[in-house]
Amino acid sequence: MSIQVTATPITSAAMANNFASSVNKPITETSSRCLTESITTAHNFEVTSYSLLQGMSAGKFISSSTFNVGGYGWNIRIYPDGWKEDTGAYMSAFLCFCSGTTDAKVKFTFSLLEKDRKVNKLESSTLTFKPVGGTWGWEKFIENSKLKELLSRNDDRFTIRCVLTVLKEPRIEDSTVIVPVPQSDLQMHFANMLKDGEGMDVTFSVRDQLFNAHRCVLAARSSVFKAELFGQMKETTMKHVKIDDMEPSIFEALLHFIYTDTLPSNCDVDQNVALQHLLVAADRYGLDRLKAICEGKLCQRIDVQTVATTLALAEQHGTLQLKNACLRYLSSQGVLQAVKETDGFKHLTTSCPSIMVDILGTVAPP
Repeated sequence: MSIQVTATPITSAAMANNFASSVNKPITETSSRCLTESITTAHNFEVTSYSLLQGMSAGKFISSSTFNVGGYGWNIRIYPDGWKEDTGAYMSAFLCFCSGTTDAKVKFTFSLLEKDRKVNKLESSTLTFKPVGGTWGWEKFIENSKLKELLSRNDDRFTIRCVLTVLKEPRIEDSTVIVPVPQSDLQMHFANMLKDGEGMDVTFSVRDQLFNAHRCVLAARSSVFKAELFGQMKETTMKHVKIDDMEPSIFEALLHFIYTDTLPSNCDVDQNVALQHLLVAADRYGLDRLKAICEGKLCQRIDVQTVATTLALAEQHGTLQLKNACLRYLSSQGVLQAVKETDGFKHLTTSCPSIMVDILGTVAPP
């Protein structure tokens, strides 16, 4: 059997007509996007009296507590005498995959911090942890000779800070219609209200320095200000309120927080004494979030010279986390004896004598 096929030639005119008709038809558009999500957590592993750990032999390590990131358990391992015999002149540092499903893709950095939080060394890596129990890190993280110099100026202590990012599996999302939503600018508008001064109806005199504000904003943010400015107190009928027991810089930082919910970036409130005064002000005006921020920052700034005054502050203003952090610091070997020589300790014993029971219970538990 034979089949005869007849081909009909397509002329250039026909091609042009087909193209014109396709151009006139509406084009339907769709879109999608690939999303790769991640979770990041930082863990600080502080090591005190490090020189006592040296000599435990190669391959022996100390480890941090286990911390959770993205549903996986991790810890930091430090080998004072090296991971192996041939790395004995170095301290080795590794990240250990403690628990979770296999194939955990991560990015992480190890930073060696001095007591003033200065970064002395930084290493980073990206990899996939497959079996639970696997480790990855640096056999020659830092030479013992360099570490010895660091320890001599940091009271025989340092901190390894691990910033760990767990990457989730990419997923595809239909994004045919995406409406961009601008970032909230409410904070900026309130900051401008404070800066511009329009509509302000109350003035505070703090050590002869004047600060203007809006009664409604203060009352909305602080129940204490609400009682002072709209309650039965005498300030309700006054347009000028005098405050003599606070530094102007602290009150300025307090106002900035009330309007923006953040600490000011252009003032010196990150110093220990200023943070203590700001915590007192936050407690006075019932600003619990500001009080907690100050408490968290002070927990990171405890040393021999400040621990006594910080502990007295924590006891007087009911900041339990700060109190416990101070007591833990005092329990470190040799710290209490050095603290006893400071003026802050003498103030502590007179202002908060009951705290001595807690100190003795921490340093020499039954």
